[in-house]
Amino acid sequence: MKKIGILGSGSVAKTLGNGFLKHGYKVMLGSREVSKLAAWQEQSGGKGKVGSFADAAKFGDVLVLAVKGKHAKDVLKLAGSRRIKDKVVLDATNPIDESEGPKNGALRFFTKANTSLMEQLQKALPNARFVKAFNSVGAGLMVNPQFPEGDKPTMFICGNDADAKATATAILEQFGWETEDAGMAESAGCIEQLCILWCAPGFLRNQWTHAFKLLKM
Repeated sequence: MKKIGILGSGSVAKTLGNGFLKHGYKVMLGSREVSKLAAWQEQSGGKGKVGSFADAAKFGDVLVLAVKGKHAKDVLKLAGSRRIKDKVVLDATNPIDESEGPKNGALRFFTKANTSLMEQLQKALPNARFVKAFNSVGAGLMVNPQFPEGDKPTMFICGNDADAKATATAILEQFGWETEDAGMAESAGCIEQLCILWCAPGFLRNQWTHAFKLLKM
């Protein structure tokens, strides 16, 4: 049974933490302020562990980066490169520019054209095995979402390491998703842009219960 270290203490981190516990993994959530996770740990019946970012990075065989995009680099520094080295890191972040709200339903990113946050993270930590995942849907639908007719939604992933993507795919299948491999780290920008598209109906019409589905001939 793999151990999962989740870097984050917000709704995405807690939702994924619950999902991994549901599927029999050992889980530790990491935070700058461990006290923020006391209620989550209690609700987990004591099954979920909590600690610092460094604690979670050391604990996990597989890591999940589930923080605001603007904090991603700092959180990885606090986790420590030697603790992250050679590990699969599921990157659920998006480079959302919080200096202004969405314009006509469209979020703004702080990354420049033809670049992505995950590429920046991979460059900063070349020995980590990043896989973009879980960034193109809201937290409430990340774990075994139930859609009409039993349709499975599609989660787009990318990354430079084939074994890491196989690990991500196996997890996503447990979590009720079809997986579409979009290629290497250079595809992360396309997948991050899906966050903008997913959020638009929510900001425009308060519709948040949808996911992407890739149809093939």
